Amino acid sequence: MKLAVTKEALLEGLQRTQNVVSNRPTLPILTNALLEADEEGLWITTTDLEVGIRCRVEARVEKTGSTTLPARKLVSIIRELPSSEIILEVDSKNAASIRCGASFFKIFGLPKEEFPAFPAFEEPKSLKIRQSELKDGLRKTSYAISSDEARYVLNGILFSLKDNKLMLVATDGRRLALFDSDLEFPESHERDFILPTKAVTELQRLLSEDGEVEISSSENLVSFELNGARLVSKLVEGNYPNYRQVIPGEAKERIALEREAFHNCVRRVSILSSDKTSSVRLNFTKNNLDITANTPEVGEAKESMSINYKGRDISIAFNPEFLMDPLRNLPNDEVFLELIDEMSPGVIKIQTPFLYVIMPMRVSA
Repeated sequence: MKLAVTKEALLEGLQRTQNVVSNRPTLPILTNALLEADEEGLWITTTDLEVGIRCRVEARVEKTGSTTLPARKLVSIIRELPSSEIILEVDSKNAASIRCGASFFKIFGLPKEEFPAFPAFEEPKSLKIRQSELKDGLRKTSYAISSDEARYVLNGILFSLKDNKLMLVATDGRRLALFDSDLEFPESHERDFILPTKAVTELQRLLSEDGEVEISSSENLVSFELNGARLVSKLVEGNYPNYRQVIPGEAKERIALEREAFHNCVRRVSILSSDKTSSVRLNFTKNNLDITANTPEVGEAKESMSINYKGRDISIAFNPEFLMDPLRNLPNDEVFLELIDEMSPGVIKIQTPFLYVIMPMRVSA
């Protein structure tokens, strides 16, 4: 195998794939990246047996072939090389020579035959969506994914394809983020699947603002094809809980808030929220919002905001991090906080199809 490639192209390809590589792999070969050179260029593949990424790199191939090389070590080498053409040559014993200007490296690899095969799909159901739309949806929901491994069905995002809509849902049991988008697809493609956290993270890295992404799914696999790359992931097994039952009914108060100002106030006040209870209290009175935190052994903080509010006085406490997550991930200048009473969940909405349910905290006033 022998090819010539620019540093920028090779480094980009390696960086798009290297995050899949596990620090504690179940098999030694999984620390390597599979490199395959053919008439189309250079293909780089990595996997941890749960998530895999394969991407194409523009290269001038003189001799086709394949090998696997230590992924992170290869990235470190390529990153330090000068910005000029790289000559990569691999011999029959999987020893790779890397030449760039006056630099020379030699690293030892393993044969392709030891690397797991990239998953193949049997009769997949495929559809396309704008990358910008999916990227926006994942940004607005992924922060609410549970990290509790005991509740494994919550360790990912629910993709629900029904009634010509794609709905994305994430929850950890204490808050829930929901985004939906109109999307045309045949009724035969309707289904629900749970994309695991690691795949969500890698997909967000790959998505751009332009073009489309093709989503193909089978019973226990899903793939996303975009920008010369393909991400394949196993799905989280199990049934996602009925998220609709935690969405409150009709709100009694709907309060418009300037997103950035509200976020900044909560962030400042949260400095003095207790690590044990970790809460901030929102006190709504006529045309005013007081945001407070009180920790007896540390001190207290208070911020006031002028708002357009004519409803009854309400005082409700929330976890500040949970409150700030949607505020830092929404692009809108204005958000709406809907409340029923002090003991019911609050709901954050915007003008487009999105909602965020946050449970109140039971703390003394």
